[in-house]
Amino acid sequence: MNREQLMPALQSKVDELKLLGYEQATIEDVWNCLMVKKWKKNKEEKRLFELVNDVLSLRASDYMAYVVQKEQKHDRWFTEEGLSELEQLF
Repeated sequence: MNREQLMPALQSKVDELKLLGYEQATIEDVWNCLMVKKWKKNKEEKRLFELVNDVLSLRASDYMAYVVQKEQKHDRWFTEEGLSELEQLF
């Protein structure tokens, strides 16, 4: 899978997401979302047109679900600073 070949489609998807109000959308996030949501289970090599279709057919709701899930995994509650804030709450 060559990311460089997909750059025009990835940029188009980022532009679309930004038009829909998702200003934080990046090529990196769209790529990672596709890797996790659409391409993780695929064992066979896809053709370029299939990859482009996957990029362009990514729904905004699927992208946002990925972003929210990613943010929840990176929650900072259990860092030293986060634990300090939790102690202050209790």
